[in-house]
Amino acid sequence: MTTTANSIVADMKLAPEGHLKIDWVKAHMPVLNKIREQFEKEQPFKGLKVAISLHLEAKTAYLAKVVKAGGAEVTITGSNPLSTQDDVCAALVEDGITVFAKYNPDPKEYKEFMIKTLETKPDLIIDDGGDLVTILHAERQDLLAQVRGGAEETTTGILRLKALEKDGQLKFPMVAVNDALCKYLFDNRYGTGQSVFDGINRTTNLVVAGKTVVVVGYGWCGKGVAMRAKGLGAQVVVTEVDAIKAVEAYMDGFTVLPMKEAAKVGDYFVTVTGNRDVIRGEHYEVMKGGAILSNAGHFDIEVNKVELEAQSVSKRVVRRNIEEYKLKDGRKLYLLAEGRLVNLAAGDGHPAEIMDMTFALQAMSLKTVNERYKEFGPKVINVPHEVDEQVARYKLESLGISIDTLTEEQRTYLDSWAEH
Repeated sequence: MTTTANSIVADMKLAPEGHLKIDWVKAHMPVLNKIREQFEKEQPFKGLKVAISLHLEAKTAYLAKVVKAGGAEVTITGSNPLSTQDDVCAALVEDGITVFAKYNPDPKEYKEFMIKTLETKPDLIIDDGGDLVTILHAERQDLLAQVRGGAEETTTGILRLKALEKDGQLKFPMVAVNDALCKYLFDNRYGTGQSVFDGINRTTNLVVAGKTVVVVGYGWCGKGVAMRAKGLGAQVVVTEVDAIKAVEAYMDGFTVLPMKEAAKVGDYFVTVTGNRDVIRGEHYEVMKGGAILSNAGHFDIEVNKVELEAQSVSKRVVRRNIEEYKLKDGRKLYLLAEGRLVNLAAGDGHPAEIMDMTFALQAMSLKTVNERYKEFGPKVINVPHEVDEQVARYKLESLGISIDTLTEEQRTYLDSWAEH
């Protein structure tokens, strides 16, 4: 582990590889490049400190560089122990960003990295899963006073923020980036759909076509996973607790079953619920030998590992990121990436072109909350529609696509309440 004057990373000698990765994604993130140009001119974060906790890989690194280009002093840490890329961390340190992160730290180190990030006394926060905000409110309230607000990336994080807000405990505004149209329609659906199978395929080196894929949860991430599984030639089964989403999955052409029945037929399982124990002991009892379990939710609680281990007589690593659990009756079940996010812990995460839109929303939302934090107050705030639309327009512009605009007569017609 390398400790510099301000940072803690695994090995600074890895920096050249990290720079290559960051340069690659930069070339494929035109929306964020445009925002960087604006930030360099406007300096919206001049004199401010920004703390970031995200999956620390190349695309996130470029977001950090864009925020720094806006005048901020940036400190970053990882939001998942297995998604941090050590070469990217080293490159960021060379680029003048403070980093507290390394791949697969022990739980104590992981928590210490987050606390060190907060101890820089940030004015603004970008969070993923709500860990930074939770630590601030639960353990380090001495660091709250300076925080103006921030932006949250994930469904899980927003659930935690809304619980804080409901209890009257949230102390500053947080923008719900995950709920923006340009986030969940693209990142959650197309990003998760592709990156989940990137992670599964590179880890298992097995075919998906002809197999049965059980998608646990049919939110926007589940929709993307189901769509990609179908495209790869799988039979797709969806499990749900929401009747409306279950009907939607059925109308989209998928088989809908309760988990106890789906467990009997699945070859691959992908959890995308944000809830705990959606695959558990009673399901392991009826699974086929050779079933492959994976999670694409934020925390490693969706596949119950304690009950899986309790029902096993042995456990061993059979390939990188694959643990084999041998059950008492001889069946073998395989867990990918320790039940952590398979698309990041066993892959490179969402494609750069997808994260271009999400991280553009993050950057613009951070600018918005900095400008309007007194007006917003301590609440969970939706991304302003004009920010959402601007990101979409930048994306279209980067693709060379133009669209129509309403005529004045059309605007008047749509705004009129009189008889048409």
